[in-house]
Amino acid sequence: MNNNFDIIAWFFERIYRYRNICNILVFNSLIHFGCRIKGVKIGKKVVFNGFPVIRRYENSDIVIGDCCRFNSAKNSVRVGLQKRCTFVTLRKKSEIIIGDNSGGSGMTLLAAIKIKIGNNVMIGAHSTIIDTDFHHSDPNKRHDKTDIPAKPVIIEDNVFIGANCVILKGITIGENSVIGANSVVINCMPKNSIAIGNPCKVVIIKDWNFPPK
Repeated sequence: MNNNFDIIAWFFERIYRYRNICNILVFNSLIHFGCRIKGVKIGKKVVFNGFPVIRRYENSDIVIGDCCRFNSAKNSVRVGLQKRCTFVTLRKKSEIIIGDNSGGSGMTLLAAIKIKIGNNVMIGAHSTIIDTDFHHSDPNKRHDKTDIPAKPVIIEDNVFIGANCVILKGITIGENSVIGANSVVINCMPKNSIAIGNPCKVVIIKDWNFPPK
């Protein structure tokens, strides 16, 4: 191992860090202003690194809690992002609700009824959460836009969702759970579980031994 000081790596690491800091300092307030113009309810100390995509349907709600962070800039995380964070409500009375201290990178939330994300939830790069099928599985109804199946999605507190996951309609993921990268979640997951795969399956129920409150 070379113990000499690596000034080249040090220099470019500082460029990476300070570029993100500058990006937030310059644009975060502007993004907050744009969100409020679009009717998004934003809590305190919310950080946007890069511009998200936000489309709020009339008479629907997008609510973001305190101290959340969303990375949309291409180089805002080390894995690199191919898309921006996207928040879209699709119908009247639909809801996207995000609790405190939660966030993600290049994630997509599309709600026809309701997507509720708890506190302290981490959503990995390029993951997608949708509460609707968008089209009927029945080919006779596939072009009928009036009655598309949809069910709420609930992500409880302290959940970690890995990169490139897809979470489909009607799913509840219990508190303290982990969803492994590239998983497709089509069934509800119990609390304290670690689950992976396509389709996603529980591999272990974990006692996290939280200290007493």
